[in-house]
Amino acid sequence: MNGFEASLQLPTPCHLLEPSDLFGMPIWMKRDDLLHPVVSGNKYRKLKYPLLHIAEAARQAGHVPSLATMGGLWSNHVHATAYAANALGYRSLALIRGHAGMHSAMLDDCRARGMQIQFVDRVHYRMLRDNPAHRQTLMLPDPQQYWLPEGGSDPSAVQGVAELIDELPFIPDVMLVACGTAATLAGLLAGLNGRSFVMGIAVLQDGQYLNGEVSRLLQQAGYPDHRNYQLYTDFHHGGYAKVSPELRECCQQFINQYQVPVEPVYTGKVVYALHRLIQSGAIHSGQSVMVLHTGGLQGARGMKL
Repeated sequence: MNGFEASLQLPTPCHLLEPSDLFGMPIWMKRDDLLHPVVSGNKYRKLKYPLLHIAEAARQAGHVPSLATMGGLWSNHVHATAYAANALGYRSLALIRGHAGMHSAMLDDCRARGMQIQFVDRVHYRMLRDNPAHRQTLMLPDPQQYWLPEGGSDPSAVQGVAELIDELPFIPDVMLVACGTAATLAGLLAGLNGRSFVMGIAVLQDGQYLNGEVSRLLQQAGYPDHRNYQLYTDFHHGGYAKVSPELRECCQQFINQYQVPVEPVYTGKVVYALHRLIQSGAIHSGQSVMVLHTGGLQGARGMKL
């Protein structure tokens, strides 16, 4: 992926956040938001091996690939895919949940990088998520097109996320990570290989099904079905991309205290969950704690945080 590898910062740093009113104990943060200015955090790690596989398949077939994916108006994954495709000289298409005329700065960025945007209503988008084969009814046939699942949640993405464990200065007692599609959580479990304990913070309502996704992704990626984790499903604040006053206040407090940018869709919900879990005693000062900042700050643009 020579199109943008030169601008990657690897390994990403781990910063110690000193005790504060918000946490009351030292917290480590893996700053994957600093990995790349656009293809940041888990978006790069999840795209790495799918893009390598696509590049090799295209080389053997002798054609220029076209990438297709799906997401919302402020999707970090779509934004990263558009950048990566442009940098690599690929064509790209995104099926966006919404209707013609809807607008976001994220979509402007994608179009500026040559990505085609096709809007899909909620019914067809749900069908597309539940049955990827449904995309054949929504897109023109293209034998050179490669599909990237919503959020980059592909089994080969697990390996890319797993690699970040080797970058840690130590294996913490507890790791926390936002969970939207389960690929990043599965990748951490794969890299930890039974060590530590991972708390996955579901960012959407009714997220219990993500337990099954973790198992599926680990199995399909060739890893054991690690169970050293717990999925927390009560910190979604109303659902995906929903923001409560308490969440907004917590994000602002965190930014003010640590000068670390977060958004309320993913990492902001982890920050809030960590605050509450410390308050409840589920996490205590005798433990070493590492938060994975997964990057991708499109949510902050969309919600004017």
